[in-house]
Amino acid sequence: MSYLDHLEGGTDSPPVDKLPPNIYRRYIPNPRSTPLVSGEYYHVYNRGVALQPVFLNKRDYRQLLFDLSYYRFTKPPVKLSKFKELSLDQRLYLLSELKRKDEKLVEIISFALMPNHFHLLLKQCVNKGISTFLSRVTNSYTKFFNTKNERVGPVFQGVFKSVHISTTEQLIHVSRYIHINPTVSFVINREELFSYPWTSLPNYFHNPDFVNPVPVLSNFSSPEDYKKFILDQIDYGKRLEEIKHLALE
Repeated sequence: MSYLDHLEGGTDSPPVDKLPPNIYRRYIPNPRSTPLVSGEYYHVYNRGVALQPVFLNKRDYRQLLFDLSYYRFTKPPVKLSKFKELSLDQRLYLLSELKRKDEKLVEIISFALMPNHFHLLLKQCVNKGISTFLSRVTNSYTKFFNTKNERVGPVFQGVFKSVHISTTEQLIHVSRYIHINPTVSFVINREELFSYPWTSLPNYFHNPDFVNPVPVLSNFSSPEDYKKFILDQIDYGKRLEEIKHLALE
């Protein structure tokens, strides 16, 4: 099901094809302690405690996607663990009610799930929306992960980091940074990028599902132009990743 909401508004940013090529040094996030303001966009991310993997198999990835989809609403009727135990008719009814009311903590613009961390591009819809959303998501996933793996303790490393997105130019570049993260980090190869199921990139070209790509795609004449924009920086991003690893050795 689709939850696209059309966002209106212009931009004073330069055309996409005029943007500077060296985007990574400008847009790799620097976490800052700034208040999270409703109506604004943020790059939010966190990683596994002690750099440990947080996704061990497809079931883990799917669970976090369920969490993201379900807990973006302000008032989920039951916890996700209880929701999954309901009959199909009950689940469909509750989802239809959530969709009808359309009351959200956040809009999810982009995401990428990596073996030991995640990236989210979010718009906060209500006061404390992002903090509430991330608390619900990470608590739910931690309970799932610990139960499945017979472990205790935190899964994620402390409080999430966030960076305010202040311009349209930054918004589209951060969306690209998030979407190509699995490729530049050598988790997948270039050919798999647009079918990799653990990022929102496939949703930009097919079924948006719980992602709202409009704030990004509205800056391009077509989805194909966004695809070209994505592919434009992959090789450069890989070179930077290689240099970073060499510097750490």
